[in-house]
Amino acid sequence: MIDQLTGFAYLLGWKIVRILPESIAYKLFEKLADRSTRKKGRSYKRLSANLSRIRPNLAPAELDALTKIGMRSYLRYWCDAFRLPSWNFERLTKTVTVEGEEMFRSLVAEGKGVVVSLPHSGNWDHAGAYFSATGIPIISVAEKLKPESVFRAFLKYREQIGMRIYSAAENVLPALHNHLSQGEVVALVADRDLSKSGIEVNFFDGIAKMPSGPALLSIRNNSFLIVAHVTYTESGIHIKFSEPLKSSHVGEPEQIRDLIQQTADFFAEGIAKKPEDWHMLQKIWIS
Repeated sequence: MIDQLTGFAYLLGWKIVRILPESIAYKLFEKLADRSTRKKGRSYKRLSANLSRIRPNLAPAELDALTKIGMRSYLRYWCDAFRLPSWNFERLTKTVTVEGEEMFRSLVAEGKGVVVSLPHSGNWDHAGAYFSATGIPIISVAEKLKPESVFRAFLKYREQIGMRIYSAAENVLPALHNHLSQGEVVALVADRDLSKSGIEVNFFDGIAKMPSGPALLSIRNNSFLIVAHVTYTESGIHIKFSEPLKSSHVGEPEQIRDLIQQTADFFAEGIAKKPEDWHMLQKIWIS
């Protein structure tokens, strides 16, 4: 019963936010972010703790200020999520800037398949929608949410913006292998491990665990593996691609560890420049 009520309230809110005037909608979510900052609840404290790893020399007041901006960025993502399906092609594409776009499109054109690994930064849905709208459909995997009605709504939302989404609760590897064998693009948000098979990496002077999936998929399909980092701009998002990652190690386990560490290093480089856009409100470091 509680799940049903939660789902109803969430879906109702989704519809209301989409029809509000844009300035009012984003102001509302900014106020929700500031309310969370004032309460300093569990999500705020976890974000603050994670950001203190990124900027360990900040004074308490400076860390509070950064966390406040981080909460606003996080709530901006959610306002985007409610409203993005109603954006027209121009709004969707003219608000995106990309470093390495020509390289990325040339890799896709080779037909070997491309695996893109991303952190929870900026609005990765907008990035997926941008490429789907400009001729490169994106395949991805979503964490299973409760209640079921909310999860289904998110699947529908991402399909509306042009992406094909699988549930992480299912055995998705065969389907992802198939997509890559057909030369398609599989994009995976991969800065937090959700399974027991995560790879330990050095990340901001600590040990974190990140999923092996992106590296495993690229190795077994002889597909390209690249990293993308998404950050917010005033009017939209900026996407920065890495060059294709390669490992000089021998043996699949060693290659996977090496590639995931390279991925973590690229994540860290981008996060260090704009930590406020890293929406990590869960525990990530082992210690």
